[in-house]
Amino acid sequence: MYDRLPELSREQINRIHAASMGILKNIGVRFNNEYAVTLFKKNKFRTDGNVVFFEERHILKALDSAQTEFKLHARNPEKSITIGGDECVFAPGYGAPFVVTLDGEQRKAVMADYHNFCKLVQTSPFINANGFMMVEPSDVPVETAHMDMVLSNILLCDKPFMGSPVSGKGAAECVEMASILWGKEKVRESPVTISLINSLSPLAFSEEMTASLIELVRSGQACIISPLVMAGASGPITIAGTLAQQNAEFLAGFTLAQLVRPGAPIVYGTASAPTDMRTGALSIGAPESSIFVSCTAQIAKFYGLPSRGGGCLTDAHIPDVRAGMQSALGLVTAVRAGINFILHAAGIQGSYIAMGYEKFLIDEELCGAVRRMISPVQIDSETLMEDFLVRVGIGGEFLSQPETLERCRTEFFLPRIMRGMEYDIWRRSGCTQAAEAASEILAKRLQSYERPPIDEGIEAELIRYVEQRKQK
Repeated sequence: MYDRLPELSREQINRIHAASMGILKNIGVRFNNEYAVTLFKKNKFRTDGNVVFFEERHILKALDSAQTEFKLHARNPEKSITIGGDECVFAPGYGAPFVVTLDGEQRKAVMADYHNFCKLVQTSPFINANGFMMVEPSDVPVETAHMDMVLSNILLCDKPFMGSPVSGKGAAECVEMASILWGKEKVRESPVTISLINSLSPLAFSEEMTASLIELVRSGQACIISPLVMAGASGPITIAGTLAQQNAEFLAGFTLAQLVRPGAPIVYGTASAPTDMRTGALSIGAPESSIFVSCTAQIAKFYGLPSRGGGCLTDAHIPDVRAGMQSALGLVTAVRAGINFILHAAGIQGSYIAMGYEKFLIDEELCGAVRRMISPVQIDSETLMEDFLVRVGIGGEFLSQPETLERCRTEFFLPRIMRGMEYDIWRRSGCTQAAEAASEILAKRLQSYERPPIDEGIEAELIRYVEQRKQK
């Protein structure tokens, strides 16, 4: 199929791979975790303090045990998803400390906001995985906030959800909560959470991320290892150089995961983006961010791994034209490039700093439109409608025909926010803009939310577990 998105040649990917092997062999990667370094030493890796050096054979051995795709189980089995292959998963924004209101006011996020975003995910026809830390709630103790968020994920939404990678202890508590819901054996055998593990660019992994990766993988849970290289700041200014560094960081973390548990379900992720050389800030809405996503999808396929990239990313602080343009470019690129797990598919504003309710709903609708774009076109005797054309004939009209009436609500994507209307009607309705339309829908959406049923005994045990852990 003809496509103008640039495709890396096999030679180019091989050169990126070779450059990464050189980085891993000659510079190494620092793991700020004693257990990880000891495990590498036990498996005959060369080390210097907490810096680990990798030979290509180590990487290839780890790749031999990789899973090309896996199933992520949901509380509602009908909503379980596959990650990998041709599948495309949409998950909401992640890691925002603030919420930005429609008029541009920024406030600290609270736990009620987290609950609301869980409700929006549950009621979404297009977002098919719940997140973690969609916002960072400021009104609960940071030491135990991860349990409050996981509890909200479990009780308010029955879709697959992302787990807690805040620390080794936080990861273990997440696994314990999942075990209360599913049972220890189920959790050990099948991933029921997927967690985000970020490297510490350049070429390091923090104690918290390393401990979380080890704990989650050991417990049978899936992880996304996702470097965020700021090209020109925490990595080379060139796209190729950043890809080589990102690849080295991913492969180092991936190899550790396979040492802990061969066959561990791991997703090749990227959050890399250019540095705005005028301000020094991360520019996630830049076209280069989409290039990183596209190239990462291709490199992940080269290794036979599922991939993760960003979706509706923007540097804008409100859902304006800039936000719409950047988000659409990012999402369409990720989907067309073949990314399997699209994080930040809805809600993110201001270069990861905030979530917006109206932005969530606009992005969600964009996800629906893109899903429609990639749906296969059905061409057969029923859809070609040759008899229908003969009956209507030259100069006829199709609008009032029974066949049109039968399909008028299902054949085309029907937006609620980005719907068209005549100018006069739009003027009489108050010249409503997209964000305002989303705001009107938001209240009705949250008001109509119904919590998915859960066993009362399991709910009570989960709440009791969280309360007991908070006392320690």
